[in-house]
Amino acid sequence: MISTTRSEPSRQLATAGGTEKLQTNIAALREDREAADRSRTVGERIADAVTTFAGSMYSVGFHLLLYGGWLIYNSGVLPGEPFDPFPFVMLAMMASVEAIFLTTFVLISQNRNAAIDQRREDLGLQVSLLTEHEITRLAQLVDLMASRLGVEDREKPELDDIKQEVAPVAVLRSIDEAGGNRSDQAAGT
Repeated sequence: MISTTRSEPSRQLATAGGTEKLQTNIAALREDREAADRSRTVGERIADAVTTFAGSMYSVGFHLLLYGGWLIYNSGVLPGEPFDPFPFVMLAMMASVEAIFLTTFVLISQNRNAAIDQRREDLGLQVSLLTEHEITRLAQLVDLMASRLGVEDREKPELDDIKQEVAPVAVLRSIDEAGGNRSDQAAGT
């Protein structure tokens, strides 16, 4: 039997009017993710499929069977003429070629995922900047209302700071000057 009662967090969201907006945001993000998946090139789809398989236990099992069988058969334990006797030169060559291609596929997938992550970071930064702007504007409005009502609260000088717009580029420059650019330090430049 399916329960028709809402869980406590869901009830709290519904009471606050957040459920509809939350569901709208989730649907929009899902739609964006699906659109990004649909826009992948054939090469990106292949790279994703290869890296998904290579990062699975099926791949471990496949390689254990392949290389284990290869070693057993070519070590002379089984009847028949070994096609790659010790030191297993063909096996080493195949493993090296596989490593080269697998590395390339992994890098293709990582580059695509890095671009997706950068896009999400940009979205998060934009939301943070918009939120900061809205809070600044609210602080200015509250200060204006307080002054019109004759309410004075000059004991908190940080309120003046809150009412000032933040310049993101200036903040980034200050961070760079204070701690250096970590990406440059990591790259050794």
